[in-house]
Amino acid sequence: MLHQWHGTIELIRRALAEDEVAADATSGLLPDDLSSEGFLMAKAHGVLAGIDVALQVFHEVDPALRTWVLTADGSAVEKGQNLARMEGRMSSMLRAERTALNLLQRMSGIATYTNAFVRAIEGTGAIIIDTRKTLPGFRLLDKYAVRMGGGHNHRMNLADGVLIKDNHIAAMARRGLTLADLVRRARSQAPHTVRIEVECDSLEQVREALDAGADIVMFDNMTPEQMRQGVALCKGRALTEASGGVTLESVRAIALTGVDLISTGQITHSVKALDISLEVHPAN
Repeated sequence: MLHQWHGTIELIRRALAEDEVAADATSGLLPDDLSSEGFLMAKAHGVLAGIDVALQVFHEVDPALRTWVLTADGSAVEKGQNLARMEGRMSSMLRAERTALNLLQRMSGIATYTNAFVRAIEGTGAIIIDTRKTLPGFRLLDKYAVRMGGGHNHRMNLADGVLIKDNHIAAMARRGLTLADLVRRARSQAPHTVRIEVECDSLEQVREALDAGADIVMFDNMTPEQMRQGVALCKGRALTEASGGVTLESVRAIALTGVDLISTGQITHSVKALDISLEVHPAN
């Protein structure tokens, strides 16, 4: 189940308002007493995420609809598998259908794609993490879906950790400050619970970040050989993260360098929705 459920409810309500479900000019043609049994059904193989979110859409449209979860989030699903069942007004189901499916299909697509990355690096010791490259306003759902696919979350937002990148380093260098100065400034300003990560694009910069006391060193667009050397430098001193240009085809070679974390925006910004449909059967 999602945490921060209140924020999810507000997102659902905004999505329903966008679709003007209360003014549906087509479903309004159906009589209110026409009841139906409905099923959310997988039309492709994948990993499920967002089933509670989808059912909440139906409840927001019509609290009288009765719903049952048949398959839990995080489960592998097969084509033709029923994911949830509902009973009630057919017009209500049809009003809610597109909004519910939009959310469920996207979230399940993220979980499915994430799981492909997770399976690709099995046995290496590395873990897949996401980025902040999420659909604006939907980050909570996107990152939840990553977890359902077996991945882990990087920062939820800019307040979650210090990540010193090339633009920060270049900007402060114009003021005569070094990377070590930046790390010291971050250490003095951040709470003790916040870790400091430095993005590095060379082994020289890795050494500099380590000497400055970085907690995490990110290898930005480095070759596997550079990453292997970087891992050796960081061993026992800092966690390592590989980032930049990570694909399903390259991820295992990256994991075999010994890095602790592999971050990729692909699992959220380039996702393909999982094919899921609503099947309804009028009861009277």
